[in-house]
Amino acid sequence: MTGTGDDAAAGGLCAVHLPRAARSVTELPRMSRFPAVQPGQPAIERLAPTSELIGFRGPTACAAAGITYRQLDYWARTGLLEPSVRSVYPASSQRLYSFRDILLLKIVKRLLDAGVSLQNIRVAVSHLQSPEVADLAGLTLMCDGATVYECTTPQQVVDLLKGGQGVFGIAVGAVWRELELTLGRLHAERTDTGETVIGHDPGDELAQRRNRAV
Repeated sequence: MTGTGDDAAAGGLCAVHLPRAARSVTELPRMSRFPAVQPGQPAIERLAPTSELIGFRGPTACAAAGITYRQLDYWARTGLLEPSVRSVYPASSQRLYSFRDILLLKIVKRLLDAGVSLQNIRVAVSHLQSPEVADLAGLTLMCDGATVYECTTPQQVVDLLKGGQGVFGIAVGAVWRELELTLGRLHAERTDTGETVIGHDPGDELAQRRNRAV
């Protein structure tokens, strides 16, 4: 059975370091291609997965982050990581996650897999969600299995390794780029209009072109 992380061993508080300087019922859902643009429309209409106008439902978030729906639900209900776009209130709505939310879900999954306690992960997530941390893509998270360290420069990574504190690292920028490609192929929802945005897989388009050429 896949764990939610609640059975991880409790540890001390996480030392995450931040440099100080630093429809009506009868209405059918509208559908569009992803990115949301038609031939002849301005390129500015294209919406990347990172756009604030794009949200992702729970099953999509699970697929992209590599977690189970049980984990997603548990983490949302216990306040570890709630969707920032839309919660389940009112009860008739579905959770809607932003790109940044799902990025954090992937990070949580990797920290759990490395043996970091849920208590320490809560502290790390709370820090990464703070307004002080604007550039997630520029971070490297180092961990010794118990403590999580935030590095914003290569020298900080080197210093941690020299001190024997860093056992493994998460280059958030690399996770960001991987997630952007993944979510670009999955369904999404526009937060301004509620229309469904269909994922676009370049590989499928290439295959269609080849089939037409045969």
